[in-house]
Amino acid sequence: MSNTVRLTMAQALVRYLAAQQVLDDDGRTVPLFGGVFAIFGHGNVAGLGEALYAQRDSLPTYRAHSEQGMANAAVAYAKAHMRRRMMAVTSSIGPGATNLVTSAALAHVNRLPVLLLPGDIFVSRAPDPVLQQLEDFSDGTASVNDCLRPVSRYFDRIVKPEQLLSALPRALRVLTDPALCGPVTLALPQDVQTEAYDWPERFFAPRTHSFRALPAAEDDIAAAATALRAAKRPVVIAGGGVLYSKASAALRRFAEAHGIPVAETQAGKGALAWDHPLQLGPAGVCGSTAANALLAEADVVLAVGTRLQDFTTGSNALFNDAQMIALNVNGYDTLKGGGLDILADASLGLDALSLALQDWSAGRDWQENAKRQANEWRDIVSQVTGQRELPSGTLPYDGEIIGAVQRSDPQSMQNDIVVCAAGTLPAELEKLWRTSTPGGYHMEYGYSCMGYEIAGGLGVKMAKPDRDVIVMLGDGSYLMLNAEIATSVMLGLKLIIVVLDNRGYGCINRLQQACGGAPFNNMWDDCLQGADGAPAIDFAAHARAMGAEAEHVGSIAELEQALTRARAAKRTYLISIDTDHRRTTEQGGTWWEVAVPEVSTRASVLDSRRDYETAKQRQRSTTAPDHSTQVKSDV
Repeated sequence: MSNTVRLTMAQALVRYLAAQQVLDDDGRTVPLFGGVFAIFGHGNVAGLGEALYAQRDSLPTYRAHSEQGMANAAVAYAKAHMRRRMMAVTSSIGPGATNLVTSAALAHVNRLPVLLLPGDIFVSRAPDPVLQQLEDFSDGTASVNDCLRPVSRYFDRIVKPEQLLSALPRALRVLTDPALCGPVTLALPQDVQTEAYDWPERFFAPRTHSFRALPAAEDDIAAAATALRAAKRPVVIAGGGVLYSKASAALRRFAEAHGIPVAETQAGKGALAWDHPLQLGPAGVCGSTAANALLAEADVVLAVGTRLQDFTTGSNALFNDAQMIALNVNGYDTLKGGGLDILADASLGLDALSLALQDWSAGRDWQENAKRQANEWRDIVSQVTGQRELPSGTLPYDGEIIGAVQRSDPQSMQNDIVVCAAGTLPAELEKLWRTSTPGGYHMEYGYSCMGYEIAGGLGVKMAKPDRDVIVMLGDGSYLMLNAEIATSVMLGLKLIIVVLDNRGYGCINRLQQACGGAPFNNMWDDCLQGADGAPAIDFAAHARAMGAEAEHVGSIAELEQALTRARAAKRTYLISIDTDHRRTTEQGGTWWEVAVPEVSTRASVLDSRRDYETAKQRQRSTTAPDHSTQVKSDV
């Protein structure tokens, strides 16, 4: 008979989480869960709250200021740890739970682990309807937590304590599996949290998790190697999977051994150092001149660890004549592009493919062309970011501010981690931010969630406390979600926050006009306003009210001086600066499909529609996989 221990469901849950371990990069045993973010309310304060208090030394609990903010921070923590460590998040029932939905979708799209533990209604139904309970007239089992089902990789509602015996191992399998990885939701009815059960003590034995690396099938490698040997103009696209599998070294070895230039995605940026001779820069809509030019000519594209999102592929119109080879740990992603597939870990797959290629390398002319265009792109980046003096009356734009941020520390490319998610900045940062370190570029661009930035920066700083975390965001994102500034001050986790104030949603304003529309409802000046007009928001004063140090600056020179003060500060420091929403980095980029109305009274819309229909003719069909090894002819 095995030994048992009597605990409530909540106590057992917390004790189990505290027992999960992982080896860090130095081979030390550390907790798999870095802690639990919690905002207590009815539904989790009495059961789970009591259990967390008892385990607070081994599983710390962190208080935040919004449920979405703390869940965003937890997701960012996992991303900064390359999915090797993670956090749990608990909320009350009702609005606390539904505030997690956006963050769950964000984690789902980006394939990032987070454990969500929302409180739930009473299983007994004795006090129904309780405060904040949704009543479904046709389904007595429904609660608002069911909103989390479609945005969870695994969902379970624990209606008896002993169900944890199967639910928790399943949850951990999803959270640590390279292909299944994503958000897990365990809905916890508040009465069941407090119910006791005699648990087998072995259930709480410490367990060190390993992260499986799937090797490639020999047939897949052979087919891919045959296609590459026939290629005259091959290009690699490196996605986030290269970082998550810690395959940066394998990518560099592969590129150097075979002379294949490398383009990168938003999620994969930093996998290859910015100044590597074969580093072309970003691909696609926010892409470099070098990457997009070579991809347009490519006869074979090896996509490694990427979802091939529309921003990477130019809405499937950028490299639509190339033979695709998709190397990915997720079989769903290997089907994209309709080409050859290699179902494998990025590092193991690249090494196996390199072994199969032996001494083959791309032609010298192609390599030299790639290196020349890569150097030309780096010269463009230096020119744009090196701009210090502007004509009188000219506001700076994002590219010039990015340059000032990186000039403020000679070690920026090695030490800084920039955090961003939405608006104009992702395009400018993908083009212009330079990093030599995997993880030095932290962009949430799968869901591109406005409001992720500050909370995400907090999660990154929790994961990497010795690095400078630079949060860059626009005024629109700041106004959506900023309360975790107070959390960063409370926890003593310093962020450097740069707010680019263009007085509205500048990115969408430009897109609106590019589609032929009139400026409308995006910039302050184009919105309905009362008699007093639009507010003049003092972002520095607002940040100071939450305990941060802050200042507003009026020029690039003042920004550089402020950044020196920010880097020397002991707590979170915010700098705001007015910017011009009309200016962007003109070099690079390609078409992005945004549907334009067929019928309109505006001539500009009809003109845009004609351009749209012309561009769509270049799109690649992704519905008919082609497993041949033929490549685009030179003729």
